[in-house]
Amino acid sequence: MKVTDIRIRKVEGEGKLKAVVSITIDGEFVIHDIRLVASEHGLFVAMPSRRTREGGYKDIAHPIKSETRCMMETMILNQYREYLKRGIL
Repeated sequence: MKVTDIRIRKVEGEGKLKAVVSITIDGEFVIHDIRLVASEHGLFVAMPSRRTREGGYKDIAHPIKSETRCMMETMILNQYREYLKRGIL
């Protein structure tokens, strides 16, 4: 599996949500609505999710292996930081 494209849309405002991301895998499959969220520990990547009847959230799509999650998170965060550095966002 190879991430072939990352698209980042900055979210304006003072809230914790900083950007919404779409990634393309192998040029054939896209995952939308990945969120970059600020926390007291820094930025983190939140996979697309939906609200459950109990009021919690459940991921709609997510990596199964921790290595894959780490690779995706690293690529997304690096791209976001590069865009900020270059003034794209």
